[in-house]
Amino acid sequence: MTKTIRLTMAQALTRFLASQMTVIDGRKVPVFAGVWAIFGHGNVAGLGEALYQVRDELPTYRAHNEQAMAHAAIAFAKASFRRRMMAVTSSVGPGATNMVTAAALAHVNRLPLLLLPGDVFANRIPDPVLQQVESFGDGTVSANDCFRPVSRYFDRITRPEQIIPALARTMAVLTDPAECGPVTLALCQDVQAEAYDYPESFFDERVWTTRRPRPDRDELAAAVELLKSAKKPLVIAGGGVIYSQASNELKAFAEAAGIPVCETQGGKSSLPDNHPLNMAAIGVTGTSAANRLAEEADVILAVGTRLQDFTTGSWALFRNGDKKFIGLNVQAFDAGKHRAAALVADAREGLLELAAATAGYKAPVSWAENARQGKAEWHKAAAEVTGPTNAVLPSDAQVIGAVQRTMGSAATVLHAAGGLPGEMHKLWQAGAPGSYHAEYGFSCMGYEIAGGLGAKMAKPDDEVVVMIGDGSYLMLNSEIATSVMLGQRITIVLLDNRGFGCINRLQMGTGGANFNNLLKDSRHEVLPDVDFVGHAKSLGAISEKVASIAELESALARAKQNDRTTVVVIDTDPLVSTDAGGTWWDVAVPEVSPRPQVNAARKAYEEKLKLQHIGD
Repeated sequence: MTKTIRLTMAQALTRFLASQMTVIDGRKVPVFAGVWAIFGHGNVAGLGEALYQVRDELPTYRAHNEQAMAHAAIAFAKASFRRRMMAVTSSVGPGATNMVTAAALAHVNRLPLLLLPGDVFANRIPDPVLQQVESFGDGTVSANDCFRPVSRYFDRITRPEQIIPALARTMAVLTDPAECGPVTLALCQDVQAEAYDYPESFFDERVWTTRRPRPDRDELAAAVELLKSAKKPLVIAGGGVIYSQASNELKAFAEAAGIPVCETQGGKSSLPDNHPLNMAAIGVTGTSAANRLAEEADVILAVGTRLQDFTTGSWALFRNGDKKFIGLNVQAFDAGKHRAAALVADAREGLLELAAATAGYKAPVSWAENARQGKAEWHKAAAEVTGPTNAVLPSDAQVIGAVQRTMGSAATVLHAAGGLPGEMHKLWQAGAPGSYHAEYGFSCMGYEIAGGLGAKMAKPDDEVVVMIGDGSYLMLNSEIATSVMLGQRITIVLLDNRGFGCINRLQMGTGGANFNNLLKDSRHEVLPDVDFVGHAKSLGAISEKVASIAELESALARAKQNDRTTVVVIDTDPLVSTDAGGTWWDVAVPEVSPRPQVNAARKAYEEKLKLQHIGD
């Protein structure tokens, strides 16, 4: 007879989560590092009580914003190479819908995140409960249905025993390298408190390891044939290289064959910046070294990348008419994009087998020399824009140079939307794999500070530096207080260009008038004069404003010695970006306009469209 234990559904859920383990560096550790929680009427009595009972095995962390705590969980998973993760719970209603943006972010970036929003009563007796969204034509709808399109797996738990198959599916999705993404289990609030006789075996400890599928024999043979025929081969390293922890295998493969490597936003730091074959960033925010090779390449091995438009220059970057793509990806959906020869496999295993099967192949010496020359030219151009300056309003690039000189490549640097990702992708000289932490898949303003907290929790011994603009800071800054409360020291460099400078530059570049982006160009009676230093101090951080690049470097040196989170504010120029590198990006310009500037931009846009290789 099966031995059972009587628990509430919420108690069963938390006990199950606490029993899931993995092995990292030979040490067994919990898969779930904790649960972020903001309690409300829809989760405090059921799940809140259950979390209290397991608080030593499954820590609960309190935050100030539901979206932010989910961002912290996502950053933790990213910094852990998807080997460990966190869960996040909120009440039904606005707490739940606040997390939808984070769910979309995790979905786009293929990162594991367990969302546990409270839900309406399954028995429907008290309907409409506080915060319930009522559909006039569907009695089964709740606000949590918003999670369906941005979850890899969605379930609504309306009976306590349903948690058994639901959690089995949850773990399968969260730990699968191909299916990985957010899981939403909407927990009806009455069912959280209902008891059931659960089999004791449901709570047995289970150790999860990384699945590493190997290539199909025929797909491997086709990829090898293409590579051996290449005269101008190129590797694009995407985030899959980082998640697979395949940097050593990439390095060995590239060195043996003499193939240059370039990196997407997600793949940057796959190789250290100082590796001679690393051409660094590719695409719209790419280096001249990488993009020049991409234009000429005849065989492109895309490893662990989604080939999104910033990487491909909206499919105008790769200009060799005879080019062929090989898509090495654990997810078949990505491997076959743009008519690539699909090689469905784990990045590490795929690179190992490619290296063995192409042993003896070497790219032409002239191609490797071309790459080395291009890299030297790029480093010279990058040094010019990142060097010390006495400018009253330094550029983003000059701030990046100061951070690089002071914090070094050993630091983990984190950023997200706006102008910084473009400049960082080009200019930051990354060190160890994962030390460059960009959220540019969803380009989500507000990720930065919460993400920095999550990254620090995953990498407590690293210096974690958050680069953020004033626009993102004003959107979501509350987890500065949480970082102080938890003793998780991060350094935040706040670049104040008095508005949304990146989009203002894009607006100007497409013929638009300066409108509604910089504060001075927005409707106003009085221009805001935000005291960022005072605000950060009010949240418990150490904070100061600097007036020059030299002062910034001194402040950053002090920040490394501080005992808690530090915010350093510097005014920057909103109009300056790095001209060197980069390539075209498809941003549609109006066909008809009364403004000559827009008409001129449209004409230039139509010329660029001719560069696109439709269907390639």
